[in-house]
Amino acid sequence: MKHIVILVLVTLAAGCASRNLVPGQSTAAEVEAAMGRAAEKRPGAGGETVYYYPQLPWGYASYAARIGADGRLIAVEQRLTLDNINRVKTGATRLDQVRDLLGPPYEPMKQARTGMEIWTYPMRVPGHPTPKWFLVHIAPDGVVRETYLIDDPNYNRHGVRTNP
Repeated sequence: MKHIVILVLVTLAAGCASRNLVPGQSTAAEVEAAMGRAAEKRPGAGGETVYYYPQLPWGYASYAARIGADGRLIAVEQRLTLDNINRVKTGATRLDQVRDLLGPPYEPMKQARTGMEIWTYPMRVPGHPTPKWFLVHIAPDGVVRETYLIDDPNYNRHGVRTNP
């Protein structure tokens, strides 16, 4: 229980820290001072760099701080949304596009037999009390083959221990 409380406090602190940042004024150094070291940095459109701050698995959020070519903050965005996961299209979206859109996955796995990668994104869906997992199956050719939105199998809404 103590670990969950600490995790919630860290997640809230990250959310609060981003409120002190001002788009167009805050620098990349100020973003890192407020939000910490990014889990990943990826190039974005128009010379941007996107700093990813996943709060996974228990924060159910992944923030992206978009830094312009001038080194100033453009925006801080929550990337694990229904709109964004609906942009991931089977047979069309590539793994680098998923990574750019959603950020680093919580639990990337690779199936030995098929070579298929499975990326897990724990998230919340408005109006649903149970947290979800968005699962992305990526074929060896780098194309998304399947996606699933399922109830988080680790979530226990009643606090009852289910594993002996």
